[in-house]
Amino acid sequence: MADEAYENPRLAALYDPIESDRGDLDVYADVAAELKVRQVLDVGCGTGTFALLLADRGLSVTGVEPAAASLDVARSKPGSERVRWIHGEATALPEMRVDLATMTANVAQAIADPQVWESTLRGIHTALRPGGHLVFETRDPARRAWEEWNRAATHRTVTVEGVGPVETWVDVTGVHLPLVSFRHTYILTATGEALTSDSTLRFRERAEVAATLAAHGYVVDEVRGAPDRPGKEFVFFARRPESHEQRLSAGSSDTSAANGR
Repeated sequence: MADEAYENPRLAALYDPIESDRGDLDVYADVAAELKVRQVLDVGCGTGTFALLLADRGLSVTGVEPAAASLDVARSKPGSERVRWIHGEATALPEMRVDLATMTANVAQAIADPQVWESTLRGIHTALRPGGHLVFETRDPARRAWEEWNRAATHRTVTVEGVGPVETWVDVTGVHLPLVSFRHTYILTATGEALTSDSTLRFRERAEVAATLAAHGYVVDEVRGAPDRPGKEFVFFARRPESHEQRLSAGSSDTSAANGR
């Protein structure tokens, strides 16, 4: 079940104006250009901002999103007909072969259940062509980002067209590592109405992420930092290996076993 912030139509309509600074998506668009991809799967596409950014650059894009309200916002945007939208999760995708799959922002961490995380990795692996890439970010637990999630640090007021001023802030509601839970509060100033959305993120260690990727058939080519948030994020560049790479890897394992290593 998606969080209220994405599933509640009233909150989904607030997402873009409140989260208007999406410079992080330019980094992913640059990655798509760097990897010279043509077909992209945007996992957890939300209100479609990144999918439409890529479509504007001439790429073939599929966006998959479990929250119907967010997907309705995406489908209502100019140019949305250029994107293939799928209501659902990456655990059960229709047949496709893409060059790149992405999970931007908090998507990877929002998949907090280990079994769902593994099913997601399997689903994406199947959707990638041999040699295709999976790129996503996850916060470094050592930075303890949740210690800054409080009303004093996160409170702001944003004026939303047709709604008026909206006050919003975040409060942590529980820390049981690797899980951190928190609540977004939204106050519609014109009416005084309060709306809330509860979320839980999983803070995975770098070694844990690498191990689950390897266990599901990926090769981790590189782990970068996020250039817009230096020192705070792991950005994984994983790949579905070509068939000949798999054969070479299997041959290497067989040789090692024969030599007693």
